Amino acid sequence: MGASAPDLGLPLFEALGYVDDQLFVSYNHESRRAEPRAQWLEDGAPSQLWLQLSQSLKGWDHMFIVDFWTIMDNHNHSKVTKLGVSSESHTLQVILGCEVREDNSTRGFWKYGYDGQNYLEFRPETLDWRAAEPRAWATKLEWEVSAIRAKQNRAYLERDCPMQLQSLLALGTGVLDRQVTTLRCQALNFYPQNITMRWLKDRRPLEARDVEPQDVLPNGDGTYQGWLAVAVPPGEEHRYTCLSRRCPAPWSLEPSVGSLFASSSLLLEFCSESSGKGRLREEPWGTTCWPNVSDRQPGTSRGRRRGD
Repeated sequence: MGASAPDLGLPLFEALGYVDDQLFVSYNHESRRAEPRAQWLEDGAPSQLWLQLSQSLKGWDHMFIVDFWTIMDNHNHSKVTKLGVSSESHTLQVILGCEVREDNSTRGFWKYGYDGQNYLEFRPETLDWRAAEPRAWATKLEWEVSAIRAKQNRAYLERDCPMQLQSLLALGTGVLDRQVTTLRCQALNFYPQNITMRWLKDRRPLEARDVEPQDVLPNGDGTYQGWLAVAVPPGEEHRYTCLSRRCPAPWSLEPSVGSLFASSSLLLEFCSESSGKGRLREEPWGTTCWPNVSDRQPGTSRGRRRGD
């Protein structure tokens, strides 16, 4: 996680990788290396797979910074004053990955969000980008000039990503096939960024080691969004409650119905932010859709299952 204010002590860039709903790898710009976040990967990953993961994440580190500046240039958002200070901050959120179904068919996804709104989505079948809003057209047209980039994107989604996913599934046999439900609590449009979110089981707070780290991300309009996730056994969702210090009452989560996973998926998540001093800070983005900051009031929160 990162922030536009340099005194918060947050990393310049951090990436998270998931197999289904299980976090397995993280990458930090300061260390410039991938770190295992799952015991099954740390114990059994061959050196070649780990080298591929590390090199890929280094590539994402560079590529998304370049993409971010391209998008800001197209919106005239990269201007700085004579003192070198940007007049405003912006965010770029990226999610990409693939899914392997039970019949061995695959599906890839590659999406960008800018300032908290859906922005561009890559379409491998047509090798072009779908603009989610009019202001994305300039970037869409610029990126579609390069046929090489489009083919590389499709090769990753249709070949490299499924192969990597199959390798990870083989390493995680006996662990990844255990079904779990990930509950994700979200607080939207609050200011300032300080917020306390807690998961409770049977009305008792969970230990920090039992939940994913809390994420607080800027929306691009001066407000913030917060996320806190916990993995729970199927059928026990009703025992968990999310509390936010900024909310008047806790939000209870309804239990899930049926199996969550009819397929397996590999997911990489990124978020970038331009700072008020003309620098870039990048943060993880921990959900499979972009929140719409325009249709909620400040201070609202909700509980959700990952992927809902």
